[in-house]
Amino acid sequence: MRRTPAALLALMLAGASSAVALEGPAPAAPGATVATSPAAPAKPRVVIVATGGTIAGAGADAANSATYQAAKVPVDKLIAAVPAIANVADVRGEQAFQIASESFTNAQLVDLAKKVSALVKRDDVDGVVITHGTDTVEETAYFLDLVVKTDKPIVMVASMRPSTAISADGALNLLDAVTVAGAKDARAKGVLLTMNDEIQAGRDTTKRVNIKPSAFFSQWGPLGMVVEGKTYWFRAPVKRHGTTSEFDIDSIDALPEVAIVYGSGNMHPEAYTSAVAGGAKAIVHAGTGNGSVAGYLVDTLKDIRAKGVQIIRSSRVGDGFVLRNAEQPDDKYDWVVAHDLNPQKAKILAAVALTKPRDAKDLQRIFWEY
Repeated sequence: MRRTPAALLALMLAGASSAVALEGPAPAAPGATVATSPAAPAKPRVVIVATGGTIAGAGADAANSATYQAAKVPVDKLIAAVPAIANVADVRGEQAFQIASESFTNAQLVDLAKKVSALVKRDDVDGVVITHGTDTVEETAYFLDLVVKTDKPIVMVASMRPSTAISADGALNLLDAVTVAGAKDARAKGVLLTMNDEIQAGRDTTKRVNIKPSAFFSQWGPLGMVVEGKTYWFRAPVKRHGTTSEFDIDSIDALPEVAIVYGSGNMHPEAYTSAVAGGAKAIVHAGTGNGSVAGYLVDTLKDIRAKGVQIIRSSRVGDGFVLRNAEQPDDKYDWVVAHDLNPQKAKILAAVALTKPRDAKDLQRIFWEY
């Protein structure tokens, strides 16, 4: 029998429907539970606390990578400039300060730490990112590492080039920081710094270059890396921090004055005595070599210690650590050594430790443990 085109089309559609019915899932029996696809995991909730710095800077020309004005771009525009962040975490921003980091004061350090401490106590916050200028980010990172009692990730992020530069590094650094702040494997590792694809320990890292994106180093190496949105870890910090710290920002309202005196040839005692006159409770001697003290300065430092001011021997050398009772008889003079902490980090630890009265023996214990 000859069929019309319309009849042939009807048969084809009927056959297709039968095939779908045969190949599809069988109808559920009355009363049976129908399986559903698992829901996508909830994204981590990350707060970006902005303080200014180069990452929020702007230059007059796209060719300006080192000449620009810091702290110009507000946090909402920083976030909007990196739309990929929305794929990584649920993010909101808070503007704490809008300053270049060399202008940070002790009062602002305390204010920032209290803000971060309050944030990590919230159930709706899984991690915190802090945008910061590179000049003092290592000091802020170490301070937060000591005084914010949490295992939640706290990640510092900065950039060496402003957002207006052709080769700006801030956008990827910020994306990586949010990735780390939302990562469960970043918990309990202390305050971190994420720049140039590396995850550095806030305690260890220091700025060694002032004109390249690869500016931050640790003599002990990075903790890990972020590559294409995935974290890779290679070591973990062993010094006390976070929940294991004896310090708590919730009980600290101000920091005592600590001075750094940079060592060189032909020094003058007035550099130390003027620091004491200015109210310093401790002096970090950034000595040559192994924290060496010139012979003509020893009596000055002994006299200062006798007046109750702590003397801490650090080194201006980039790597290594200061040995106790080497170069100088620290036990005899009741001095402290900074171990592997550079002068600026030694200053931070001394200020935190001296928020309570301590003798040199207890202060030395703290420098060994932190």
